[in-house]
Amino acid sequence: MKEEDVRPRWVRDLTRFLPLKSQFVLTGNVRDLQIRDVGGAAVAAPLSDVLAATLCGAGYADVVGYDPVGGFAVLPRPDGSQGDADALLARLGLTPSNGRAPAGVDLFGTTLERLVGLDGAPVALVADFASRLIVRNDALSPQEQALFTRALVLSQSAEARPVGPGRAPRYNCVVWIAEREGDLPDWLTIDNPRLRHIPVAPPDRAARGAVAPSLVRGMPGARDAGQDVVDAAVADLVDATEGMLLVDLSAVAQLARTEGVAVQDVAEAVRRYKVGVTEDAWRKIERERIRGGADTIRRRVVGQDHAVVHMLDIVKRAATGIGGGRRGGRPRGIAFLAGPTGVGKTELAKTVTELLFGDESAYIRFDMSEFSAEHADQRLIGAPPGYVGYDAGGELTNAVRERPFSVVLFDEIEKAHPRILDKFLQILDDGVLTSGRGDRVYFSEALIVFTSNLGIYSTAPDGSRRANVTPDQPFEEVRSRVRAEIGNHFKLVLNRPEILNRFGENVIVFDFIRPAVAEEIFASMVRLVLADAEASGHRVTLSPEAWDALRHLCTADLSNGGRGIRNQIEAHLINPLARALFDREGNAPATVRRVETGTVTALVLEDA
Repeated sequence: MKEEDVRPRWVRDLTRFLPLKSQFVLTGNVRDLQIRDVGGAAVAAPLSDVLAATLCGAGYADVVGYDPVGGFAVLPRPDGSQGDADALLARLGLTPSNGRAPAGVDLFGTTLERLVGLDGAPVALVADFASRLIVRNDALSPQEQALFTRALVLSQSAEARPVGPGRAPRYNCVVWIAEREGDLPDWLTIDNPRLRHIPVAPPDRAARGAVAPSLVRGMPGARDAGQDVVDAAVADLVDATEGMLLVDLSAVAQLARTEGVAVQDVAEAVRRYKVGVTEDAWRKIERERIRGGADTIRRRVVGQDHAVVHMLDIVKRAATGIGGGRRGGRPRGIAFLAGPTGVGKTELAKTVTELLFGDESAYIRFDMSEFSAEHADQRLIGAPPGYVGYDAGGELTNAVRERPFSVVLFDEIEKAHPRILDKFLQILDDGVLTSGRGDRVYFSEALIVFTSNLGIYSTAPDGSRRANVTPDQPFEEVRSRVRAEIGNHFKLVLNRPEILNRFGENVIVFDFIRPAVAEEIFASMVRLVLADAEASGHRVTLSPEAWDALRHLCTADLSNGGRGIRNQIEAHLINPLARALFDREGNAPATVRRVETGTVTALVLEDA
């Protein structure tokens, strides 16, 4: 591969402007590794090494590095030599020892002036961590003011000499390395015709692809693997590290070597690096439990067989890793549960959590009605720098970092502010979210579940709310109308069709609680109440007349679904039963003979 094809853009820009500018400011991705051509192969190397190789290749005899802690040092040339480093530092007025010389800010300014006016072959100075030379950019101390004023004057007075390749002119240039351009005084960097600002961009796919072969060759088993295996590993590494830096790629390869991850399992090495744990909890899930999961879920989520099957399909896909976007880092699974209130949406998420991890409380739940304010996104990802709570991080990012293998439930998502919905684009697409502190939190091992009541009601032309679906409609019509209304909400109301597109076909619509299903729910809840009473030492049974009366009372209104049935059971069975048992002498078995309704429901008990 030609060198021009391998070198990053910032290297090419620096080389082009060396004859024209006396000072440069590199900002952006300066703490990352950079691409360097070594013998025709692209490798990831520190920025200082790439700078030294670039400048020496452009005709510079030596490159002197400086940082506020280590002082001055002559950087190695591409061949590893340093020449007479102590002699060069002595020419700059320093006291050298083994190619290094300590220096503070005052001496740095003096040395800067000596270097710019140095005779002979051109010499470059690389000032790393230049941002740390200033305490406050908007209030320079006299010492800082003097340093950068000297730098500004020197940028204008520096003279070039024709010594480069092809006798091109070269300055004794100064390269400032800072995180942001604004870290240095504006009057030095803006409208300065002798200074060039060069941004260092994060690595793109081509950059990752350039260094991936050299990294893969060092992984376990790569030397004995066939070329097709190595090529597949390179492709996996490039795909799985979207948005990551070259230093991350290098760390993935080092992790693979340390933990013995074979070259065929590059995606596993990336997963371990992202998540920070070795065991893959998805692989440890008991498959027999999932195979029999339908029966387990139907005992708690009644009358929603279609939703149970669809949800289990998502779970099985997550467990097997098929189509889950393992390369791109997308979440293991995504589900959008829509339907009337009280039909089992949240209960399904809890049941799936218990099915996967053995504990229904192992899920991470967010009630999105608490995030209706525009600024509430700071609770999820953390406050930005400079704001109160910045050091605490976000509730969502902290929770997923602590428990990457989890079910993350966003309850009643339609109540969140639209600005917060934008945060989910990153999660659903790339499986990553950047916290307020700048940390990247990965959702690649999480199952994301949203619940919503969208589509049950619609807005009439006069602005009033009206029922979009009713219990007397068949389920197919309910599903069609709810999905259509959800689409209208995201496309027309929120103007965010891209979020709806991320859900795809994983929008699962729940049916109303129909009368037959309501009787099943009623019977199940009543049995639980009687079991609780027996566990407390009170054996109670219901006569057929009392059972029918309670069933009629508790299932007459199904507008609130299963939750409404539970509320009615509490009013007509639990409260009056507790009252009757409390007032009754002894714990002899009893039978509820009849139910007396009125202002307050009462139960008539007789000894069994």
